[in-house]
Amino acid sequence: MQKLILFLGLIFVLSCAERAKTVEVEKYTIEQFYKNKSIGGGYFNSDGTKLLINSNETGIYNVYALPVDGSAPVALTNSTVESNFAVSFVPHSDHFIFSADKGGDENSRLYYSDGNSVKDLTPFEKSSNSFFGWAKDEQSFFFNSNKRDPRFFDVYEMKIAELAKEKPTATLFYQNNDGMDAALISDNKQYIVLVRALTTSNNRMFLHDKNTGTTTELTPHEGDATYSPQYFSKDNQYLFYITNENNEFTYLVKHNLQTGEKETVMKKDWDIWYAYESENGKYRVAGVNEDARTKVYITETATGNDVRLPDIKDGDITSVAISKDEKLIRLTVGTSTSPSNIYVYNFETGDLRKLTESLNPEIKEDNLVQAKVIRYKSFDGLEIPAIYYEPKEASATHKVPALVWVHGGPGGQSRVGYSSLIQYLVNHGYAVLAVNNRGSDGYGKTFFTMDDQKHGDVDLKDCIEAKKFLASTGVIDENKIGIIGGSYGGYMVMAALCFAPEEFAVGVNIFGVTNWLRTLKSIPPYWESFRNALYKEMGDPYTADSVRLYNISPVFHAKNVTKPLMVLQGANDVRVLKVESDDIVEAVKANGVPVEYIVFDDEGHGFLKKENEIRGYGKIKEFLDVYLKN
Repeated sequence: MQKLILFLGLIFVLSCAERAKTVEVEKYTIEQFYKNKSIGGGYFNSDGTKLLINSNETGIYNVYALPVDGSAPVALTNSTVESNFAVSFVPHSDHFIFSADKGGDENSRLYYSDGNSVKDLTPFEKSSNSFFGWAKDEQSFFFNSNKRDPRFFDVYEMKIAELAKEKPTATLFYQNNDGMDAALISDNKQYIVLVRALTTSNNRMFLHDKNTGTTTELTPHEGDATYSPQYFSKDNQYLFYITNENNEFTYLVKHNLQTGEKETVMKKDWDIWYAYESENGKYRVAGVNEDARTKVYITETATGNDVRLPDIKDGDITSVAISKDEKLIRLTVGTSTSPSNIYVYNFETGDLRKLTESLNPEIKEDNLVQAKVIRYKSFDGLEIPAIYYEPKEASATHKVPALVWVHGGPGGQSRVGYSSLIQYLVNHGYAVLAVNNRGSDGYGKTFFTMDDQKHGDVDLKDCIEAKKFLASTGVIDENKIGIIGGSYGGYMVMAALCFAPEEFAVGVNIFGVTNWLRTLKSIPPYWESFRNALYKEMGDPYTADSVRLYNISPVFHAKNVTKPLMVLQGANDVRVLKVESDDIVEAVKANGVPVEYIVFDDEGHGFLKKENEIRGYGKIKEFLDVYLKN
């Protein structure tokens, strides 16, 4: 027995000694981190020889053609002012459609390029326009626009033949008079699936028949349930949708449009996020949100057999696209230590080819930190999931400062994936715990509704309790824990500093809500279909709820702030108006508290230009170095 005790004691001593080691890693500048490329899209052209992507390689997003043979991408747009995002190749050509807004104002327009000139397909002032998809016959495409009524999105159809004209025109395909959202169109153009939001956790789904003009509810139900149409069968007889009716997580259902019979097609112990079939129905693709990371499942529809995708070391396949001939598949692969890259895999030959290198070659991936999914108990015993990043140099003898990171929302989720800002901060000695407080997506509908009309209370307590986990690691300086977040996460930062002013040493608020009364009254007009659902979760500012909304709005309690504050804001933000940040900054400065405020005149709700990210996020570290680390 004595030998066992000595042996166990030796293990303990060795473990502590190992924990006490300080690992030195190379430090990288903010400029080096933002030399990384952020790559999105990946839409095949008709013959499967290239992909349409967008990349911010030049410092701003532009559109590129990416050959699948591994040769260099070709720039298709060369904007230096506004970000351009890939939409789709025009069928059977190298012409393409892309989208852009102005300075983040969210009034997106669709543009067409034939390689020589660019046409604005949606030249409608103060409107938001988005691509809806190609018709099955590839003679036209659909798009959403709120040009007729700023509150509602109608569906328009534009013939490909119009693209050759000086001023292409579209016809109204579906006029939205009822505040519902058109979500899906059948291949034969007969059916339109409509969705009406009741709350953020409850909606209704309808089928509109253009031939008869009738609209029928498909999902009468009791209790809370959400429905999201995904695709029609190739014969237009079945609708596939995901729902969490009578279940915690969403699952895939097949609905017979003639008989009304329903069949569960796919069910997991996590949310199925999306599902679709390849061009000719050979494959079904489904993405599942498995504990803050996406797992893609591909099934042969004829046999029901799963298709094995290639193993990619240290990488998660987050999204895919299948070529029209169903021979190639584009894989978008991400890790927590590298931005996403694009691969192409050949189903028939098994050949896998990496097409992009998004991580700055000056950065050694081994010097970055793998994200870890952890859980901790909150104030009432509820288990809270979170993503933890621990600096390599952290040890029991070299304790480091930490940040509680809060995602946007309401809803939202911090996920295992790459963030240049997080890795930059961790590389410079800050631990980060990205909290998925109650009310977050991805953990079942009960968890999702736990913060309804309790915002600034139970969700804040979840963030405060995160400090106990950080302390339990043995490598965090408990007196040096700050809080950081954007949008709703920015609200949580200000709630923490106002309602629990001694809990966090500093706060970094990135375009966060500070006045719920004003924010809920000034939401963009095109959120009209979602307005009542949002009011039911947060509270209606035009009713007695206004009292509670006043009480949870930090701007009215800014006198309580005693800790240093940093605020970042886009001047063109239409979701969280600049005045929100102006007011909180002025109020906190009146307390004699250190405040740093950065406004970007050419950004909206989120920063897209590298020069702004470098300036703003670099200043975050400088602020933390002064007021948290030192």
